[in-house]
Amino acid sequence: MTAENDDRTPPDSERTAPLPFKYRFKYLHKYGDVSPAEGDQAQHAHASHKHEDDDDEQKEGDEQKEGDEQKKDSNKKSPEDERREKRKRNIVLIIIAAVFILAGLAWLLYYIFVMSQRETTDDAYVKGDMVTISSRVQGTVVEVAVEETERVHAGQVLVRLDPVDAKDSLMNAEGQLAQAVRQAQQARHQAAEADAAIPQRRAQYEMQRDDYERRRPLLASRAAAKEEVDSGKRQMEAAYAALQQAQKQAAAAHSQVDGTDIHDFPAVIQARSQFQNAWVNSGRNAIVSPIEGYAARRQVQVGQRVQPGQDLLTVVPLSDLWVDANFKETQLEHIRIGQPVKIKTDMYSDVTYHGKVVGLNAGTGSAFSLLPAENASGNWIKVIQRVPVRVSLDPQDLKKWPLRIGLSTDVTVDTHNRDGRVLAETPRQKPLASTAVYEQELGEADARAEAIIKANMVDDPTPPVKRGR
Repeated sequence: MTAENDDRTPPDSERTAPLPFKYRFKYLHKYGDVSPAEGDQAQHAHASHKHEDDDDEQKEGDEQKEGDEQKKDSNKKSPEDERREKRKRNIVLIIIAAVFILAGLAWLLYYIFVMSQRETTDDAYVKGDMVTISSRVQGTVVEVAVEETERVHAGQVLVRLDPVDAKDSLMNAEGQLAQAVRQAQQARHQAAEADAAIPQRRAQYEMQRDDYERRRPLLASRAAAKEEVDSGKRQMEAAYAALQQAQKQAAAAHSQVDGTDIHDFPAVIQARSQFQNAWVNSGRNAIVSPIEGYAARRQVQVGQRVQPGQDLLTVVPLSDLWVDANFKETQLEHIRIGQPVKIKTDMYSDVTYHGKVVGLNAGTGSAFSLLPAENASGNWIKVIQRVPVRVSLDPQDLKKWPLRIGLSTDVTVDTHNRDGRVLAETPRQKPLASTAVYEQELGEADARAEAIIKANMVDDPTPPVKRGR
């Protein structure tokens, strides 16, 4: 060792004490290496120290083991406690099992008495009438009075057409009616004139007959010339022929007027019909709504040339809607007419509509489709079909919560009462829908035609007499 290391050697009092092994490297680092004797002494001290540590650890382990055994002894339960705990566990398990059994029984009862008595579907949609407004005459649009979403009243003018052509036709029909009235009166006067000619021809015939009867006896006594008698006979025959001609002319004249008056005269009836048609057509330039509702799907524009039957817009009466619920064919067994129905819509999620079944369609949806399925073809896959079921809605519910055509709904039919009918047995007694808007047009036309007839009638002081012979 170096002198420097010798200087770092600790005193004898310090070296005699054994050095713990865990401090050896720290000691060597501080004071340097030790002699072999000192190393042996240090190892001996370390071994002694380690033996003491092992004894301490063993002692601690024994103490801990003894404590664990005492703890186990203290935690060890008596047989009575074990039986009590086992009984509690059994009770808990029984309660849990009873809860599940009761829940299953409740669900079974709910299914038997509630769920099995209902049929539900979400393949259901709101439907309603969509009245298409079209023109009945051709013309050019000069006014559009409504827009989509606006309220429309029955009889309200929706579209106006150019009235020039209709007015010309109306004036022409009015003149023809007036002329027909006058011709009817002329025919009546001609019949009266023919009747008046019959007495005149009869008088001439009787005069010629009497003259001939006076001259014929004189021929035997040669008091009258044969030529005069023959001439009288010919004149009598000519007068008789003239009388027959007058009677035939009167009959021909009366065939035109007998059994009729001016209003019933055929020519007047025809002219009156043409006038009414022209009058109505002139009024049809104003296209009106036949029902109450809301305007939708407007397709007409100002200046557009429209033809009879062309679609202009649609009026939807939202106060009269229904639901078509498409039930599977496996759900139709217990559905009957008159069964109560509850309807839920996505539009009003917290509102329940009430209604009833009013009828089942006569076929499935695929049967009435544009391209029905050809099930007789080689490639065939069975698909459960659906049948539309018509469900009416409560008008009060519709008034509170208006719906729109095409909305999706969830329908639940209560099938508890299964005594109803599946198909309707009697036809409808009242019309499904009607309107009185167009009757007003015909009434006005009649009144105007009657005024024209009266204005063209001439007082006849000598009405036609009954013809005679």
